[in-house]
Amino acid sequence: MGDDALNELGFYVLAGGPSTPQPLRQEVVDAERVGLGSGFVSERYNVKEAVTLSAAAGALTSTLGVATAATNHNSRHPLVTASFATTMHRLTEGRFALGLGRGIAPLQAAYGLPPITTAQLEDVAGLLRRLWKGEAIFDHRGPAGHWPVLHLDSTFDEDIPLLLVAFGPQTLALAGRAFDAVVLHTFFTDETTANAAATVRRAAEEAGRDPDAVRIWSCYATVAEPLDEEDRLRRTVGRLATYLQGYGDLLVRTNGWDPAVLDRFRADEVASSVPGAIDSVADHAQLAHIATLIPDEWLAPAAMGTAEQCATAVRAQFDLGVDGVIMHGSTPAELEPVAVAYRNLPRPDGADLLLPNPGRPRS
Repeated sequence: MGDDALNELGFYVLAGGPSTPQPLRQEVVDAERVGLGSGFVSERYNVKEAVTLSAAAGALTSTLGVATAATNHNSRHPLVTASFATTMHRLTEGRFALGLGRGIAPLQAAYGLPPITTAQLEDVAGLLRRLWKGEAIFDHRGPAGHWPVLHLDSTFDEDIPLLLVAFGPQTLALAGRAFDAVVLHTFFTDETTANAAATVRRAAEEAGRDPDAVRIWSCYATVAEPLDEEDRLRRTVGRLATYLQGYGDLLVRTNGWDPAVLDRFRADEVASSVPGAIDSVADHAQLAHIATLIPDEWLAPAAMGTAEQCATAVRAQFDLGVDGVIMHGSTPAELEPVAVAYRNLPRPDGADLLLPNPGRPRS
């Protein structure tokens, strides 16, 4: 849609656990047609490898912003990651943002990867920026690792935005002082979202940066009618339950929820028997049972109902201090009625000044 794009809105490519990456082809084309500003690429070690998906999204589109949200810096050599980002930057003519995150600690440990720390993320961010400016780095010894030589191309002078998927206060503060954009987590309460945005902006200001130059994205589950019961449960109950599997303590603590509910979820025979991510492999009966374990208030931070109800809920997210909303859990075709309804609402202040790249501030 070009100039008519809603650059304050995004979606997740291949949301959930697809068995093939093929739907990406249609999703990104639909996203541009609908007018969504950005497509975000998450990563799972199966058919959701982030480099391949990002390249496909960039090559199949001409205006859509593309960002990894996220990949992990410790799963690739820093030269590979830096080269990936530079290649994407030039392929898309500046529409790409490299998004990093901590990953899921138990999985990292199981795969033999060291736990990702705040210091490592800050160190690798500095390394990437230096490499993109053509610098040769010798005998680097820092939190992210030790490398005798790091160098890409002495002619490089690239300005590639760095995005951070952030959860806790330390990571949010890091985003404010050292990254260009931040993606918050799904199922954050309104209070948590507002506090997170304030933490990012405060950290940016304390670091001597313009706090408005850090682009803050709310990741907001958006599930519009009509959907059958199993699909609705998978995108709401199943998605939240999967987060509880991976890092339930952190999510519960961050939102100030009752930890006893999490204990009951973990102790439940049905929930604990699902052999993998609940949103990917649980059947209808399992999802229906797990729904009885999760309070309505835990599922409330989401847009559900008619297209108009979803659009209104999405628009309300901007009142919490964010610059963008990723409508998570639905395809662009499914989100089209929501986008149409959203266009009938007053857009947030400054939304028309946002650039297509999801890691860029207002123009």
